[in-house]
Parts: sequence; structure tokens; C-alpha cells
Amino acid sequence: MLNRRHLRVKVLQSLYAFHQSDTKDIKLHEKHLLQSIDQVFEMYIWMLSLISEVIDYASTDAAERANKHLPTKEDLNASVKILSNRFLLSLQENKEYILAAKKYKVEWSFDPELAKSLFTTLKKSTEYAEYIAKTDDTIQTDKDIIKFIFKKVILKSSLAEQVFEDKFIYWPVDREVLQALIAKTFKNFSSENFQENKLAEISGNWVEDREFVVNLFEQSIRHDAQYQELIAQKTQNWEPDRIAMMDTLLMKMAIVEFLNFTSIPVKVTINEYLEISKEFSTPKSNSFINGILDKILFELKADNKIKKIGRGLIE
Repeated sequence: MLNRRHLRVKVLQSLYAFHQSDTKDIKLHEKHLLQSIDQVFEMYIWMLSLISEVIDYASTDAAERANKHLPTKEDLNASVKILSNRFLLSLQENKEYILAAKKYKVEWSFDPELAKSLFTTLKKSTEYAEYIAKTDDTIQTDKDIIKFIFKKVILKSSLAEQVFEDKFIYWPVDREVLQALIAKTFKNFSSENFQENKLAEISGNWVEDREFVVNLFEQSIRHDAQYQELIAQKTQNWEPDRIAMMDTLLMKMAIVEFLNFTSIPVKVTINEYLEISKEFSTPKSNSFINGILDKILFELKADNKIKKIGRGLIE
């Protein structure tokens, strides 16, 4: 599921888009922010669907082999055992998955060769041969072959990679979250009673997480000029155009959390944005941001502007 760091990244991406855009309609950009979060769940549903598509191709493959001009004995007896895989059957009967697939209009007719390519890779693998040969299958062994399809067939496929990159603009960033959602699904699908198996949730508490992202986004924009001045006072020896835009956005977001999110400890805020900077900004951003935030925090604390309550602590 999306954790707070992932949500901060989503806000960062939306703030960057806002400042780069000629359109300054905050509500419109906020809508796009929430849509970008929903797209993570959509991507998850598309991936589950592709796993199902690859497995279903076993039927097509068996029929094609049997209809060869000169089929071998192996062709005439191609195994379709995987079609009775418990994970697959549970997924295909899952009401939440069925509704989500309809909502996002998931279907693969636009790329009929993808499932064929992926199944061909699967069919050639030792793992698939071993799965077909097993006679004492359990839910766990059924999930093991699905994990193999996901991790070693789909995620290793350049064709699949291209499809998801084309369809989901933030695929390179959201891929990590997708893997966590799929892993959670494997954990959830553990019952022989298919109706008890649940899809992974995009958020542990969407009411709280939605409030967090919306407030962080809106307040970063509302106080943009004020926090820009605060940063400028601490970077007087730096030419403005030498400071990476991402660094500025990350520092503004951190200041928002310092001043407006009373339950988030200061150290958590600083650590989160330093980690995000490692991935989204320059190699020197980490130490630069840390130094500037330390100066700003010292001033804010001296002015008694940092108010943390509950589990949140200044130190």
C-alpha cells in the first residue's frame, strides 16, 4: 500500500506540475493529484489482469499445438493444469476485482501478442515444468508459480515494461508500490474459501491519507511566497537559478509539515524529505536541504512557531 513517503512523492510530483503549468487552478491540480493516487490501484488491477491473461493463454496454446499439421504426442497432451490454479480461480471470482476491472475498462485486445510472448517465456522455464509435474499442489504451491510469473516473467519482460510505461506515466516510481500490493495480495489469498480472499488496499486509512495529501498540497501552494522568502533568507550566497526546483519544493513541503502538521515529528519530516531528495533531485541536494532546513528549524523554534502534540516531538 501507499505509505506516507509515497504520498509525499505524489504531492511533490503534483506541485512540480502545478509550478510548470500555465494553469493555476488549485482544485484542478488537486483533482489530478488524487487521480494519480487512484492510478496506482488501477495499475495494480491491470497487473492482476495480465497475470490472469498469461495463465489463460495456456488454453490457446494447447489448442494451437493440438491443431498442428503434424502434432507430436506432447502437443496432443499439452497441460492446461495451470487453469485450475487456486489463486487464479479465486481472483477471477473476486467481486472487488471484477468491479475494478470493469471500472478501469481492463482488457488486452489492444496488444494480443503480449500474453503469448509472456506465456512462451513461462512455458520454457524449469519452474513451470516442475509445477506441471507436481501432483500434490497446495494453495502455497499455486501461489508460488504466480509469484514466478509476476517477478520473473512479467517484470523481466521489456514488452510488458513498455506497455505499463506507455499507460502509466509514473510507472518507474510506482512500480515499487505495485510490487508491495501484489505481495500483499499473495498474503491475503490464503483461504480455500475464495470469498474470504481480499485484494490489497491502496491505503490503510484513506480518510486520513487523503486529508494529509490535500492539506500538504494546498498549504504548499498557499504559503509558497512566504516560504520562498524564508528559504531565500538562508540561501543568500546562492544564486536562485542555481538551486534545483525540486530542492525548493522539498524544503517548502518540509516547512509546511513543521508548522501545520502537529502530529508529525520534526525528525520524521526531515528524514523523509532527505530520503526523497536522493531519488528526485541532485547528488548534492541531500546535504544542501539538510543544512538549510536546520537553519530554518532553528529560527522557527526560537520564535516558538513549532507546535507538536501527541506522539509528535520537536526533538
